[in-house]
Amino acid sequence: MPHATTSPISVHKIEPRHGSSFDFGAEIRGADLENITDIDAEVIINALYTNQVVLFKNQQNLSPKAQYELTRLFDPTATGYGHGKTLDAKRSILHPDLKTIPHQPQVQVIGNGFLEDFEGLKNITLKHPHHRTFHRDAISDEDDRENTRFYRWHIDAALYELEPPKVTSLLAVKVPKTEYQTLRYDDGTGDELKLSRGSTAFVSSYKMFGLLSDDDKEFARTTKVQYAPHPYIWMSGSKSRSDGLGLVSEGRELPTSQLPPIDPSKIKILPMCWKNPVTGELALQVHPSAVQALHLFDGTIIDDLAEVRDIVHRLQRPGIAPELVYAVDWEEGDMALFNNRGVLHTVTGSFKPEEVRVFRQCNMAASEGVVGPDE
Repeated sequence: MPHATTSPISVHKIEPRHGSSFDFGAEIRGADLENITDIDAEVIINALYTNQVVLFKNQQNLSPKAQYELTRLFDPTATGYGHGKTLDAKRSILHPDLKTIPHQPQVQVIGNGFLEDFEGLKNITLKHPHHRTFHRDAISDEDDRENTRFYRWHIDAALYELEPPKVTSLLAVKVPKTEYQTLRYDDGTGDELKLSRGSTAFVSSYKMFGLLSDDDKEFARTTKVQYAPHPYIWMSGSKSRSDGLGLVSEGRELPTSQLPPIDPSKIKILPMCWKNPVTGELALQVHPSAVQALHLFDGTIIDDLAEVRDIVHRLQRPGIAPELVYAVDWEEGDMALFNNRGVLHTVTGSFKPEEVRVFRQCNMAASEGVVGPDE
């Protein structure tokens, strides 16, 4: 890594659009991401953990290797993709959404449409996730072009065997610019949000924790979340709530007998709150679709799936209110780097087959576990 005593980098807070009040996100200017110095790295790392989502503009020519090295700044001993080889499982709900770059296997290609040749991948068809494939109740076909949903609020993490990645990077290579859509929560609240087609939506899990009552904060600080083994296969038959925040309980999860072999030592039981390594703030950090049980402070285990999901949804729902959502209006060359242990995010939007959209995504399974409230 090159050496320097000063950095040309500057950090600029994202200004929320009219009617919004989210308090995170920043643009980083002046960074040469192909040649990051030690002092640059220090500035970027501090900016990320202070702002949770940072945006670099005009990165059209950034190499997959440089994207990998940028992502790895936060965990230099991490080398393997965050989901490991679980994408090989055809039944995983993640399988259709990602293609691996052959010469940089930590970097995945996502998007929409046909590509004849991209980074060593030949004749691939990308498919943008559409909520009709995952939500129990979908927007009608006639309303679909103008309206959308949060597809699935989540953390990038295998949540079985591997530790959740510390950060994820997302680079917009090709972005079809079309009209805005109305994002509907369709949960009885009437909540809506205007955003550009295909925006990636982020919410702060620190704000989510801060909105809780004192009693709920104590509950969150002292509760652990047990995730299902092979969660993305386990949930493959299930359907989501209309706000994308967790699943509907209809008994459609796969039984243990239909899952790959399970090693009990690899099942993840993680704190409900994760501590920011720079600010010390607590994030209410739960992947709502993958939860299976809650372990309470007094030793009680809540394993009724409907009850578990209702508890988690009640705690998280205030944090995805329209005014708290930072929806990135992508332009080609935008690189977003986000604190995967401090935000939730989701795809939105729908595209026609001929609307070609290409992104590169990178994260690595962490070399160490998450830090809980009392650590």
